[in-house]
Amino acid sequence: MILPKQRDPRFITIRRGGTLTDTHHHLLALWAASCAEHVLHLFEQASDDDRPQQAIALTRAWVNGEITMKEAHKTAFATNAAAKGLPDVARFAALAAGQAVAVAHVAAHELGAAAYAIRAAMESVPENEKDEMRRKECQWQREQLPDAIRELVLDDQQLRNNICWFVFSL
Repeated sequence: MILPKQRDPRFITIRRGGTLTDTHHHLLALWAASCAEHVLHLFEQASDDDRPQQAIALTRAWVNGEITMKEAHKTAFATNAAAKGLPDVARFAALAAGQAVAVAHVAAHELGAAAYAIRAAMESVPENEKDEMRRKECQWQREQLPDAIRELVLDDQQLRNNICWFVFSL
């Protein structure tokens, strides 16, 4: 489980009673899409299914107001289905894309995209290199964080690291 049992109001939009602005929601989605896109090639090496690539594109389309939240949410399920039956490396890369597009529906999926992307990267290397790859991918992701959401995401990583397989520990 990647989402906490109790929702953090910082990841709920203002119009739904939380404190998250639309601008920050969009930044979270774009960051999640970047995390997923960074490992997309690991999925593409195992499958020619275009649903994960489509999910990343639709995440950006949602940010631009080109699709609805409902369309993005539906895409997340289709993308997760693309992951079924694949080796872990490809499965985690697809799940990262599914989590990225799901940010439109629940902003807290941003950390799921990042965590699955890290897991995909880890599965792409031999066992003795996994921990180094985890740190490298986590650091790359942190370098992509826009300043406006940096503190929020880093705090979220600390709070949810234990339910995200501890992939955010540096």
